[in-house]
Amino acid sequence: MKIEALICSSKPTHHALPTARHENNRRILSTAADTAVATQKVTPHDSLSILAEQRKKRPTAPHLTIYKWQITSVASIMTRMTGGALAGGFYVFGSAYLLSPLLGWHLDSASIAAAFGALPLAVKVLAKFAVAMPFTFHSFNGVRHLAWDLGLGFKNKEVIRTGMFMTGVSVASALGLALLL
Repeated sequence: MKIEALICSSKPTHHALPTARHENNRRILSTAADTAVATQKVTPHDSLSILAEQRKKRPTAPHLTIYKWQITSVASIMTRMTGGALAGGFYVFGSAYLLSPLLGWHLDSASIAAAFGALPLAVKVLAKFAVAMPFTFHSFNGVRHLAWDLGLGFKNKEVIRTGMFMTGVSVASALGLALLL
């Protein structure tokens, strides 16, 4: 009611005739004034349940499950993961090494070599592979990215071929490093 009264009392300035814009605004506002809106008090718990029900009716965006896995996406994800693993391992071991005298731990080189030497051969190879694989993968993929920075190897076939080659070289070199006694 108040909106309609406001529209009816407003007059165009400078005694100009009403334009289409004025008529459009009058129609929109009078339609909004004619629509009844009911409100009610809701507890915070009920409002959360209403929100949860509304979210169930929303369309969901596509997820990773609809995409076909490709060497480019896998290499990108693995590069980020191996970089995080290498950085995390570096910081954890570095912090433990620095704190070891305060905590009474023996993390000097001789103690670590003696502990590692006491492990069974299969565990040694697996442990070395677990350290070597992220390092080799991240390093070789870094070289591939440096080539991309130079503008080399951007065609789809070249990207796929270098991705497969880089993965193979990473696994082979990690195995080679792990099998060194």
